[in-house]
Order: sequence, then structure tokens, then C-alpha cells
Amino acid sequence: MSEFFKALRIDKTETGQAVEIVSFADHELMDGNVTVRVTHSTVNYKDGLAITGKSPVVRRFPMIPGIDFAGVVEASADPEFKPGDRVVLNGWGLGETHLGAYAQRARVKGDWLIPLPACFSPAQAMAIGTAGYTAMLSLIALERFGLEPSQGPAIVTGASGGVGSIAIAILAKTGWTVIASTGRLDESAYLKELGATDVIDRAQLSTPGRPLGKELYAAGIDSVGSHTLANVLAQTKGLGAVAACGLAQGMDLPTSVAPFILRGVALIGINSVTASKARRVDAWDRLARDLDPAKLEALTTTIGFDEIIPTAHAILDGTIRGRVVVEIG
Repeated sequence: MSEFFKALRIDKTETGQAVEIVSFADHELMDGNVTVRVTHSTVNYKDGLAITGKSPVVRRFPMIPGIDFAGVVEASADPEFKPGDRVVLNGWGLGETHLGAYAQRARVKGDWLIPLPACFSPAQAMAIGTAGYTAMLSLIALERFGLEPSQGPAIVTGASGGVGSIAIAILAKTGWTVIASTGRLDESAYLKELGATDVIDRAQLSTPGRPLGKELYAAGIDSVGSHTLANVLAQTKGLGAVAACGLAQGMDLPTSVAPFILRGVALIGINSVTASKARRVDAWDRLARDLDPAKLEALTTTIGFDEIIPTAHAILDGTIRGRVVVEIG
């Protein structure tokens, strides 16, 4: 007989979708060679889109949402993992095309997993989650482009969100002067505690601007897109670069070629979903070195399973600061 466990399930309806906590059967899980007891997850912006249905994130129904988890291997046909191993998973279509993290059990491909770094607890790993892992991929991309703190400040957009909060912390830890752009200026003290030198109102960037502006930033990490990203590019110094990893304002990019052909500015796309295992391990190793655990704790809120749905709505409303850890139980 199948075992049953608690899960959050999204079903397709005539008017959209319905989300509820259900008892899910083990035999309903999708194919995979590793079964994991999920202990912790998190709520990302993409999770908010999936649960609310405000964007077509979910491409298979029924679906268990949740794009990140940390947990313990229960069974494995993958030689890299054995029962009892602590693991973490970010992306790979989890919660979109493959049954996801908001359940007490998951069955996935071993190639999607990496060992949980020994310095992190499962809760800390989910305080980092896709948001923090993406922020680190962005920093690594800027470094590979050849940028360093001596060349000028870095700007972080969407600074109060998950990606932005961790981006500030790791940029500051690695020596950068960080300018934080946010729509919540009442969070300025919090952002400065994370390492921001200055905080600016997102209104300075979120409306149509000039093709080229004053050269202010050597680097940027943008999770917003649209006019905000266009203005950051227009204000980036010659031979600088911006890592783009989100679309909170929009998927469009109303810019011109001017920053690219007149200043040699680069726009670097960050795909955290299907990054190679080597890049994932590298990013998590860097997080172990360059993310202050005290700052991680300061930007993290913990919730229970029953609070996932309202938190998903809150994250789209822009009322969530930093990171949210879900105790799956």
C-alpha cells in the first residue's frame, strides 16, 4: 500500500486554478532515482507566481509547487547518494514541470541534487535558497567578466527582496561598495545593516529614462527588469557589466544599443534553473565562504506549512523582507 504525506497541490479549474493542502500518495510521485524526505523549503517570487496563478509558471497539473528544498535521502538508485545524506535542490523545473518542494516527500533525479554543504543546516540552506544561490551566480559572473571593487560601486535593484538582500551581503563581504535600490525606503536601516553604503528610491530607476545617463556604477545585480534594468545599463560605467536575474517589474527591456556600443557595457544573463552541477557546487562553496551567517539570520523569517499560501500572496505584494524559510515538518 502507498504511504501518504502532506502536500500543497495546485489543480486546474475552469476559472484558473485551486490550491489546497492535501494528503498525497507516494505512488503519485513522478519518476526519479532518489527519494528525499523534505525538511525545509522556502518561498521565492516564482513560488508566489505559481501559487497565485499570476504568471503561467506551472506547466503541468496537478502540481506540487516549490522550487527549492533541503532534506534527507530516504532511498537512492544513484551511486552519488545514499540514505541519510543531506541534500539540497534548486530549480530543474521543480514546482513547474516536476512535482515540487511543498510536500513531506519528493522523488527527483540524482543529477539535480547536490550535497548540502556541511557548514549549513537545512534551514540555513533554504534561507539562502534559489534567491541566494542566484545572487552568488551573479557575483561570480561579474567576477569572471573581470570586475572588481576598485573599479567603482555596484548597484543592487529589488534590494529588499530575497535576491537583493543576499546580493548586498555577499557584495559587501567581498569588498564592494553597494548602492541599494528599493521601493521601501523604510527598510534603509536593514539594508545598511546587510552592507549597503547608500539606499536610493526605486522611483529613480523605474520610469522611462535616457539612452545614456551619468556613469555611476561599475557593476549591477538586477532582479527587476524592464525600465529599471534599462536605466541601470544607461548608468553603468564604461566596460562595466550588469547581471540580470529577475523580472519583478517586467519581462520587457526598453533600452537602446547605446550603453553597449558607446561604453562597452555588458548585460550578463543568469540562468539558475539548469546550471551545471559544477557551477552549483561552486556557488554553494562561495556562499559558505562569503555569506555571513549572522546576516543570513537577520534577513530570514520562518513559517509553518500552513502559512505558505498567504506568504505567496505577500511576496507578490512586496511586503516580504529578505528570505522566508518553510518548516515542512
